Amino acid sequence: MSFCLETYLQQNDDYKILIQRSGVKQCYKLIEDNAKEIIHVNPGDKVLGARLIGLPPIPVGINEEEGTILITYTKPCHGTAAIEIPISQEEIQNVRDMDIGA
Repeated sequence: MSFCLETYLQQNDDYKILIQRSGVKQCYKLIEDNAKEIIHVNPGDKVLGARLIGLPPIPVGINEEEGTILITYTKPCHGTAAIEIPISQEEIQNVRDMDIGA
């Protein structure tokens, strides 16, 4: 996969920041409350080219009808944010395949 989340966030404006400069647990709750489907991944797993940082298990939200996923994104000096990113159906399936509960 050649997708780079950091570059995407710098060059596009079609994503939503649901909460920023927040704690990991707040972001997890927001994802769990706003996603139609939740999968869990391990810390350090790469989703869309970014290694997710947090307390295990890390929730990743999927809203297939909207073609989006919800993830936590931690950036040094800026804290943790929950963001919603549009992705292809193929990438949604790739994210589902990462589910540690599957």
